[in-house]
Amino acid sequence: MQEAVFGRAGNLRRGEFRGSAGEYFGIWIVNILLTIITVGIYSAWAKVRRNRYFYGNTFVDDHSFDYHARGLQIFIGRAIVLGYIIVYNVVLTISPIAGGVLALLMLVFLPWIVMRSLRFNARVTSYRNIRFDFVGKTWGAVVAIIFGGLISVFSLGILAPFASRWLYGYIFNNLRYGDRKFQADPKIGALYRVWLPAFLLMLVGAAIGGFLGMMAYYSLEGVEDTMDEPQVQIILAIYGALIPALVLWSVAAIFYRVGVRNVVMNSSTFDGRHPLFSDLGRLRYLWILLSNLVVSVVTFGLMRPWAAVREHRYVVTHSGIVVDGELGDVVSSIQESGSAVTAEYLDLEGFDFGF
Repeated sequence: MQEAVFGRAGNLRRGEFRGSAGEYFGIWIVNILLTIITVGIYSAWAKVRRNRYFYGNTFVDDHSFDYHARGLQIFIGRAIVLGYIIVYNVVLTISPIAGGVLALLMLVFLPWIVMRSLRFNARVTSYRNIRFDFVGKTWGAVVAIIFGGLISVFSLGILAPFASRWLYGYIFNNLRYGDRKFQADPKIGALYRVWLPAFLLMLVGAAIGGFLGMMAYYSLEGVEDTMDEPQVQIILAIYGALIPALVLWSVAAIFYRVGVRNVVMNSSTFDGRHPLFSDLGRLRYLWILLSNLVVSVVTFGLMRPWAAVREHRYVVTHSGIVVDGELGDVVSSIQESGSAVTAEYLDLEGFDFGF
């Protein structure tokens, strides 16, 4: 057993990020300025520049990833979504019934949009000149997103691990690298083990929020009656309840997201024989997010590039793949199968809707 553990660790290829905050600052500041000057239009091309930098500096086994999307593809996708939202709001002001129909249509099309976005983002990503692909269908997105979301909401989060299993099963089991498959089989028991601390934290947040809300409401009981006193009490109660509750719920969401990522990655394999790996620390990741937020606010956003690089580096270095043999042999085998050549046409594949 011990030899197996050491063997697994010996074949582990962790990710590595070789970028720096100084380099990314130049890209970031130009993106910000051009996005402002063009009233947001350049944001699509800004996303391409950002992703190319982060992908190009993310290495596994001394080889980096590449991002092949074009700004126009992202711009068209965003324009379609924005146009629909504008039409929806205009129609809603004229006819609430027609606006409701458009809202339902968006809900109907959402799984298809998500499926197309997953496919687009996979196909514009490559590693060692071999493209990724996503072969999921719309019905799978309906089950993973609509059904999963509904059972999470109506069960008050109790069935969220089932929704997580469906969602990440849909994503990973339909992901391809060349002609090789990824497979994920996260166990419900493991998902509930990372769900329980987050759920308890949410209950604590609700209890604290409710208590502080009541304290805030009754804090004006002894004050002389005024016309606005009930409104003031209600406002104090709302803020007293929501602020601490939302803070703890946000922490719970981060804990759950990190826990689910570790469970899913550690239950996934590539090509049936190469296990994926993730060991993100929930407290460490929370600290990185909180300190990044504080530093970004204090510096009026100028340290945002440093924060982005810091978070990305932590996630990348705590992710990896346990290779059965040599990764180069796997890549050579895919190239020999011819699947790498057929990926060239994928530059024309669709638009990115931003989901």
